[in-house]
Amino acid sequence: MTYLRPLYRHPKLPKNKNGYTLKEYEGALSTLCAGCGHDSISSAIVQACFDLDIEPHHVAKLSGIGCSSKTPTYFLGNSHGFNSVHGRMPSVATGASMSNKNMVYLGVSGDGDTASIGMGQFVHVIRRNLNMVYIVMNNGCYGLTKGQDSATADQGSKSKAGSVNPFQAINLASLAVELGATFVAQSFSGDKKQLVPLLKAAIEHPGFAFVNVISPCVTFNNNPGSTKSYDYVREHLKATDTTDFVPIRKPITSSYEEGTSTTVTMHDGSDLHLNKLAQDWDPEDRFSAINALQQAQAKGEILTGLLYVNKSFKDLHGTLNTSQTPLNQLSERELCPGAAILGDINGTFR
Repeated sequence: MTYLRPLYRHPKLPKNKNGYTLKEYEGALSTLCAGCGHDSISSAIVQACFDLDIEPHHVAKLSGIGCSSKTPTYFLGNSHGFNSVHGRMPSVATGASMSNKNMVYLGVSGDGDTASIGMGQFVHVIRRNLNMVYIVMNNGCYGLTKGQDSATADQGSKSKAGSVNPFQAINLASLAVELGATFVAQSFSGDKKQLVPLLKAAIEHPGFAFVNVISPCVTFNNNPGSTKSYDYVREHLKATDTTDFVPIRKPITSSYEEGTSTTVTMHDGSDLHLNKLAQDWDPEDRFSAINALQQAQAKGEILTGLLYVNKSFKDLHGTLNTSQTPLNQLSERELCPGAAILGDINGTFR
Protein backbone atom coordinates (compact mmCIF):
# COMPACT_ATOMS: atom_id res chain seq x y z
CA MET A 1 0.00 0.00 0.00
CA THR A 2 1.29 3.46 -0.85
CA TYR A 3 0.50 6.83 0.71
CA LEU A 4 1.71 8.75 -2.35
CA ARG A 5 -0.84 10.27 -4.68
CA PRO A 6 -0.78 9.10 -8.30
CA LEU A 7 1.17 11.48 -10.52
CA TYR A 8 -1.43 11.62 -13.28
CA ARG A 9 -3.95 14.43 -13.26
CA HIS A 10 -6.36 15.47 -15.98
CA PRO A 11 -4.46 17.82 -18.34
CA LYS A 12 -7.33 20.33 -18.40
CA LEU A 13 -7.54 20.94 -14.66
CA PRO A 14 -8.15 24.65 -13.96
CA LYS A 15 -5.11 26.73 -13.03
CA ASN A 16 -4.79 29.77 -10.81
CA LYS A 17 -2.97 33.01 -11.66
CA ASN A 18 0.43 31.43 -10.97
CA GLY A 19 -0.24 28.51 -13.30
CA TYR A 20 -0.77 25.94 -10.56
CA THR A 21 -3.55 23.36 -10.36
CA LEU A 22 -4.89 21.94 -7.11
CA LYS A 23 -2.34 19.14 -7.51
CA GLU A 24 0.48 21.49 -6.48
CA TYR A 25 -1.34 22.21 -3.21
CA GLU A 26 -2.10 18.63 -2.25
CA GLY A 27 -0.02 16.35 -0.03
CA ALA A 28 0.21 12.64 0.65
CA LEU A 29 -2.86 10.43 0.91
CA SER A 30 -4.38 10.61 4.35
CA THR A 31 -3.90 7.77 6.84
CA LEU A 32 -6.58 9.14 9.17
CA CYS A 33 -9.81 7.21 9.74
CA ALA A 34 -12.21 7.23 6.79
CA GLY A 35 -14.68 10.07 7.28
CA CYS A 36 -12.47 12.04 9.68
CA GLY A 37 -13.42 15.71 9.70
CA HIS A 38 -9.74 16.66 9.69
CA ASP A 39 -9.45 15.56 6.05
CA SER A 40 -12.23 17.97 5.11
CA ILE A 41 -10.29 20.80 6.77
CA SER A 42 -7.14 19.82 4.86
CA SER A 43 -9.17 19.98 1.64
CA ALA A 44 -10.46 23.44 2.59
CA ILE A 45 -6.88 24.65 3.21
CA VAL A 46 -5.85 23.36 -0.22
CA GLN A 47 -8.77 25.17 -1.86
CA ALA A 48 -8.14 28.43 0.01
CA CYS A 49 -4.45 28.57 -0.92
CA PHE A 50 -5.23 27.70 -4.55
CA ASP A 51 -7.91 30.39 -4.78
CA LEU A 52 -5.61 33.03 -3.27
CA ASP A 53 -2.84 32.24 -5.82
CA ILE A 54 -0.33 31.63 -3.02
CA GLU A 55 3.03 30.22 -4.10
CA PRO A 56 3.33 26.87 -2.26
CA HIS A 57 6.97 27.54 -1.34
CA HIS A 58 5.91 30.76 0.41
CA VAL A 59 3.94 28.78 2.98
CA ALA A 60 5.27 27.32 6.23
CA LYS A 61 2.97 24.80 7.93
CA LEU A 62 3.62 23.96 11.57
CA SER A 63 2.02 21.55 14.01
CA GLY A 64 2.36 19.88 17.39
CA ILE A 65 1.22 16.35 18.31
CA GLY A 66 -2.13 14.65 17.74
CA CYS A 67 -4.37 13.50 14.90
CA SER A 68 -4.75 17.11 13.79
CA SER A 69 -1.00 17.65 13.81
CA LYS A 70 -0.54 14.82 11.32
CA THR A 71 -2.60 16.66 8.71
CA PRO A 72 0.13 18.97 7.31
CA THR A 73 1.42 15.82 5.60
CA TYR A 74 -1.85 15.72 3.68
CA PHE A 75 -1.85 19.24 2.24
CA LEU A 76 0.67 21.61 0.64
CA GLY A 77 3.29 18.97 -0.04
CA ASN A 78 5.46 21.56 -1.80
CA SER A 79 5.56 23.88 1.22
CA HIS A 80 7.89 24.14 4.19
CA GLY A 81 6.86 22.17 7.27
CA PHE A 82 7.84 21.54 10.88
CA ASN A 83 6.21 19.07 13.27
CA SER A 84 7.10 20.29 16.76
CA VAL A 85 6.70 18.71 20.20
CA HIS A 86 3.35 18.56 21.98
CA GLY A 87 1.85 22.02 22.55
CA ARG A 88 4.92 23.95 21.39
CA MET A 89 3.94 24.82 17.84
CA PRO A 90 3.48 28.56 18.63
CA SER A 91 7.11 28.89 19.75
CA VAL A 92 8.38 27.38 16.51
CA ALA A 93 6.02 29.58 14.50
CA THR A 94 7.25 32.66 16.38
CA GLY A 95 10.91 31.85 15.71
CA ALA A 96 10.27 31.17 12.05
CA SER A 97 8.25 34.36 11.61
CA MET A 98 10.90 36.48 13.31
CA SER A 99 13.48 35.27 10.81
CA ASN A 100 11.29 35.66 7.72
CA LYS A 101 8.18 37.85 7.86
CA ASN A 102 7.38 37.31 4.18
CA MET A 103 6.07 33.76 4.56
CA VAL A 104 2.49 32.64 5.14
CA TYR A 105 2.42 30.74 8.44
CA LEU A 106 -0.24 28.08 8.96
CA GLY A 107 -0.28 26.54 12.43
CA VAL A 108 -2.36 23.39 12.86
CA SER A 109 -3.29 22.15 16.31
CA GLY A 110 -5.89 20.12 18.17
CA ASP A 111 -7.97 20.58 21.28
CA GLY A 112 -5.44 18.64 23.36
CA ASP A 113 -2.43 20.29 21.77
CA THR A 114 -3.93 23.75 22.41
CA ALA A 115 -6.37 23.57 25.33
CA SER A 116 -4.28 21.31 27.57
CA ILE A 117 -0.49 21.02 27.29
CA GLY A 118 -0.24 23.96 24.89
CA MET A 119 -2.52 26.43 26.68
CA GLY A 120 0.33 28.63 27.89
CA GLN A 121 1.79 28.84 24.39
CA PHE A 122 -1.65 29.61 22.93
CA VAL A 123 -2.21 32.47 25.37
CA HIS A 124 1.11 34.14 24.63
CA VAL A 125 1.02 33.83 20.85
CA ILE A 126 -2.31 35.69 20.99
CA ARG A 127 -0.88 38.30 23.36
CA ARG A 128 2.00 38.97 20.98
CA ASN A 129 -0.29 39.08 17.92
CA LEU A 130 1.96 36.94 15.75
CA ASN A 131 1.05 37.18 12.07
CA MET A 132 -0.14 33.62 11.50
CA VAL A 133 -3.23 31.49 10.96
CA TYR A 134 -3.85 29.23 13.95
CA ILE A 135 -6.27 26.39 13.10
CA VAL A 136 -7.64 24.11 15.81
CA MET A 137 -9.21 20.87 14.60
CA ASN A 138 -11.51 20.42 17.57
CA ASN A 139 -13.10 17.00 18.18
CA GLY A 140 -13.38 17.03 21.98
CA CYS A 141 -11.33 13.88 22.50
CA TYR A 142 -7.83 12.41 22.36
CA GLY A 143 -8.06 10.28 19.24
CA LEU A 144 -4.49 8.98 19.34
CA THR A 145 -4.94 7.54 22.84
CA LYS A 146 -8.34 5.88 22.43
CA GLY A 147 -10.81 8.71 22.84
CA GLN A 148 -10.53 10.15 26.34
CA ASP A 149 -12.33 13.48 26.86
CA SER A 150 -10.25 16.54 26.07
CA ALA A 151 -10.48 19.95 27.72
CA THR A 152 -12.98 21.08 25.06
CA ALA A 153 -15.43 18.23 25.70
CA ASP A 154 -18.73 19.76 26.78
CA GLN A 155 -19.99 19.18 30.30
CA GLY A 156 -22.56 16.39 30.24
CA SER A 157 -21.39 14.91 26.95
CA LYS A 158 -21.14 11.11 26.83
CA SER A 159 -18.06 9.27 25.57
CA LYS A 160 -18.12 6.15 23.42
CA ALA A 161 -17.36 4.13 26.57
CA GLY A 162 -20.50 5.57 28.20
CA SER A 163 -18.92 7.87 30.78
CA VAL A 164 -20.35 11.39 31.20
CA ASN A 165 -17.95 14.34 31.31
CA PRO A 166 -18.40 16.22 34.64
CA PHE A 167 -16.14 19.16 33.78
CA GLN A 168 -16.87 22.49 32.14
CA ALA A 169 -15.44 22.84 28.65
CA ILE A 170 -12.83 25.38 27.62
CA ASN A 171 -14.38 27.51 24.88
CA LEU A 172 -11.38 28.31 22.69
CA ALA A 173 -13.16 30.82 20.45
CA SER A 174 -14.48 32.79 23.43
CA LEU A 175 -11.07 32.65 25.10
CA ALA A 176 -9.36 33.92 21.95
CA VAL A 177 -11.69 36.92 21.77
CA GLU A 178 -11.20 37.72 25.46
CA LEU A 179 -7.41 37.47 25.16
CA GLY A 180 -7.37 40.01 22.32
CA ALA A 181 -6.98 37.90 19.18
CA THR A 182 -7.47 40.20 16.19
CA PHE A 183 -9.38 37.66 14.06
CA VAL A 184 -11.56 34.91 15.48
CA ALA A 185 -13.73 32.54 13.47
CA GLN A 186 -15.45 29.25 14.10
CA SER A 187 -16.70 26.67 11.64
CA PHE A 188 -17.62 23.03 11.07
CA SER A 189 -15.52 20.59 9.04
CA GLY A 190 -18.65 19.50 7.19
CA ASP A 191 -19.37 23.03 5.94
CA LYS A 192 -16.73 23.69 3.31
CA LYS A 193 -18.83 26.48 1.78
CA GLN A 194 -18.37 28.49 4.98
CA LEU A 195 -14.89 27.26 5.95
CA VAL A 196 -13.02 28.11 2.73
CA PRO A 197 -13.92 31.86 2.73
CA LEU A 198 -13.08 32.06 6.45
CA LEU A 199 -9.65 30.52 5.82
CA LYS A 200 -9.02 32.92 2.94
CA ALA A 201 -9.85 35.89 5.16
CA ALA A 202 -7.67 34.49 7.95
CA ILE A 203 -4.70 34.09 5.61
CA GLU A 204 -5.06 37.65 4.34
CA HIS A 205 -5.40 39.06 7.88
CA PRO A 206 -2.03 40.68 8.86
CA GLY A 207 -2.08 39.54 12.49
CA PHE A 208 -3.05 36.57 14.63
CA ALA A 209 -6.02 34.79 13.02
CA PHE A 210 -7.67 32.02 15.01
CA VAL A 211 -10.01 29.51 13.34
CA ASN A 212 -11.64 26.91 15.61
CA VAL A 213 -13.16 24.11 13.53
CA ILE A 214 -15.48 21.52 15.08
CA SER A 215 -14.24 18.30 13.49
CA PRO A 216 -16.00 15.12 14.68
CA CYS A 217 -13.91 12.04 15.48
CA VAL A 218 -15.70 9.22 13.64
CA THR A 219 -13.97 6.51 15.68
CA PHE A 220 -14.16 7.69 19.28
CA ASN A 221 -16.57 10.65 19.52
CA ASN A 222 -19.37 10.19 16.99
CA ASN A 223 -21.74 8.33 19.31
CA PRO A 224 -25.19 9.31 20.66
CA GLY A 225 -24.70 11.62 23.65
CA SER A 226 -21.55 13.24 22.26
CA THR A 227 -21.81 16.98 21.61
CA LYS A 228 -19.05 16.75 19.01
CA SER A 229 -20.72 14.09 16.84
CA TYR A 230 -21.83 14.81 13.28
CA ASP A 231 -25.52 14.51 14.17
CA TYR A 232 -25.31 16.79 17.21
CA VAL A 233 -23.23 19.45 15.48
CA ARG A 234 -25.51 19.59 12.44
CA GLU A 235 -28.56 19.91 14.69
CA HIS A 236 -27.08 22.66 16.90
CA LEU A 237 -25.20 24.87 14.44
CA LYS A 238 -26.10 28.54 14.58
CA ALA A 239 -24.34 30.74 12.05
CA THR A 240 -23.63 34.40 12.63
CA ASP A 241 -23.41 34.88 8.88
CA THR A 242 -22.86 33.39 5.49
CA THR A 243 -19.45 34.42 4.25
CA ASP A 244 -18.02 35.45 0.89
CA PHE A 245 -14.37 36.51 0.65
CA VAL A 246 -13.58 38.71 -2.34
CA PRO A 247 -9.87 39.43 -3.00
CA ILE A 248 -9.09 42.93 -4.22
CA ARG A 249 -7.84 41.63 -7.56
CA LYS A 250 -11.11 39.84 -8.40
CA PRO A 251 -14.43 41.48 -9.33
CA ILE A 252 -17.21 41.47 -6.74
CA THR A 253 -20.03 39.30 -8.02
CA SER A 254 -22.00 38.63 -4.83
CA SER A 255 -24.86 40.62 -3.37
CA TYR A 256 -27.15 40.39 -0.36
CA GLU A 257 -30.51 41.75 0.61
CA GLU A 258 -30.41 45.31 1.85
CA GLY A 259 -30.31 45.58 5.62
CA THR A 260 -29.05 42.05 6.22
CA SER A 261 -25.42 42.33 5.16
CA THR A 262 -22.19 43.92 6.25
CA THR A 263 -18.82 44.24 4.56
CA VAL A 264 -15.52 44.12 6.41
CA THR A 265 -12.73 45.61 4.31
CA MET A 266 -9.41 43.92 5.05
CA HIS A 267 -6.04 45.67 5.19
CA ASP A 268 -5.13 44.85 1.61
CA GLY A 269 -8.45 46.10 0.24
CA SER A 270 -10.10 42.68 0.03
CA ASP A 271 -13.72 42.49 1.13
CA LEU A 272 -15.27 39.99 3.49
CA HIS A 273 -19.02 40.02 2.83
CA LEU A 274 -21.15 38.79 5.71
CA ASN A 275 -24.81 38.03 5.21
CA LYS A 276 -25.83 38.60 8.82
CA LEU A 277 -28.09 35.97 10.31
CA ALA A 278 -27.58 37.12 13.92
CA GLN A 279 -28.87 40.69 13.83
CA ASP A 280 -27.72 41.55 17.37
CA TRP A 281 -24.06 40.76 16.61
CA ASP A 282 -21.33 43.07 15.34
CA PRO A 283 -18.09 41.37 14.14
CA GLU A 284 -16.06 44.51 14.88
CA ASP A 285 -17.35 44.85 18.46
CA ARG A 286 -15.40 42.66 20.89
CA PHE A 287 -18.08 42.72 23.58
CA SER A 288 -20.78 41.86 21.04
CA ALA A 289 -18.74 38.82 19.97
CA ILE A 290 -18.18 37.66 23.56
CA ASN A 291 -21.88 38.08 24.33
CA ALA A 292 -22.95 36.13 21.25
CA LEU A 293 -20.59 33.26 22.11
CA GLN A 294 -21.74 33.10 25.71
CA GLN A 295 -25.40 33.13 24.73
CA ALA A 296 -24.85 30.33 22.21
CA GLN A 297 -22.97 28.24 24.77
CA ALA A 298 -25.76 28.68 27.33
CA LYS A 299 -28.25 27.37 24.76
CA GLY A 300 -26.06 24.42 23.77
CA GLU A 301 -25.54 25.91 20.30
CA ILE A 302 -22.36 26.07 18.25
CA LEU A 303 -21.89 29.55 16.82
CA THR A 304 -20.08 29.55 13.49
CA GLY A 305 -18.83 32.20 11.10
CA LEU A 306 -16.61 35.24 11.56
CA LEU A 307 -17.02 36.08 15.25
CA TYR A 308 -14.66 39.03 15.67
CA VAL A 309 -12.16 41.06 13.70
CA ASN A 310 -10.00 43.98 14.84
CA LYS A 311 -8.45 46.18 12.16
CA SER A 312 -6.55 48.60 14.43
CA PHE A 313 -3.43 46.93 15.77
CA LYS A 314 0.26 46.18 15.30
CA ASP A 315 1.45 42.65 14.71
CA LEU A 316 4.56 41.34 16.49
CA HIS A 317 6.91 42.68 13.81
CA GLY A 318 5.36 46.14 14.09
CA THR A 319 5.62 46.08 17.88
CA LEU A 320 9.28 45.05 17.84
CA ASN A 321 10.18 47.17 14.79
CA THR A 322 11.99 44.24 13.18
CA SER A 323 13.95 44.28 9.96
CA GLN A 324 11.90 44.62 6.78
CA THR A 325 14.34 42.20 5.11
CA PRO A 326 14.23 38.50 6.08
CA LEU A 327 17.35 37.47 8.00
CA ASN A 328 18.42 34.99 5.33
CA GLN A 329 18.56 37.85 2.80
CA LEU A 330 20.74 40.20 4.86
CA SER A 331 24.32 40.62 3.69
CA GLU A 332 27.42 40.27 5.86
CA ARG A 333 27.81 44.04 5.79
CA GLU A 334 24.36 44.48 7.31
CA LEU A 335 24.79 41.72 9.86
CA CYS A 336 28.30 42.82 10.89
CA PRO A 337 28.34 46.64 10.69
CA GLY A 338 31.85 46.97 12.13
CA ALA A 339 33.50 47.68 15.47
CA ALA A 340 32.75 51.41 15.51
CA ILE A 341 28.98 50.98 15.15
CA LEU A 342 28.94 48.12 17.63
CA GLY A 343 30.87 50.34 20.04
CA ASP A 344 28.22 53.05 19.69
CA ILE A 345 25.45 50.52 20.36
CA ASN A 346 27.25 49.19 23.45
CA GLY A 347 27.72 52.74 24.62
CA THR A 348 23.97 53.27 24.84
CA PHE A 349 23.80 50.61 27.57
CA ARG A 350 26.38 52.27 29.84
